[in-house]
Amino acid sequence: MQRPKAQTAALLAAPEDTEAQFYEALQSADLERLMSVWADEEEISCVHPGGPRLVGFGAIRAAFEGLFAQGAISVHPERVRRLLSGETAIHQVLERVQVDGPEGQHSAWVIATNVYLKTAEGWRMVLHHASPGTAHDIQEVVEEPATLH
Repeated sequence: MQRPKAQTAALLAAPEDTEAQFYEALQSADLERLMSVWADEEEISCVHPGGPRLVGFGAIRAAFEGLFAQGAISVHPERVRRLLSGETAIHQVLERVQVDGPEGQHSAWVIATNVYLKTAEGWRMVLHHASPGTAHDIQEVVEEPATLH
């Protein structure tokens, strides 16, 4: 199954553009927009927190279709760390997910890695790997450089 050709390269000119569209699509339960950010590659993959590895456009689409059947996902990327090397971008993201519970709304945390490739159609997602997180993940442990230049 091929991905829709609805988005143009101009709209996905940087990995940040692709990431913004991905999270906006989650927040609005827009399946077509969400699937349009994925690369047209057989080996694209997605792992939802606690779920199996989904490989290929059809498996990923079916999983998000099931999630969206329950409504939009109030997820907000925070503390994004970016690595860009040539035509590959890796974003490590702390996601804040607003969840409605019996005692009202609260935040759940997810740690995600998003990988993007630069294609002829702009930057496209090739991997979204999300793992359950905790409130403790809000604080990062960052090693300071040992040498000042």
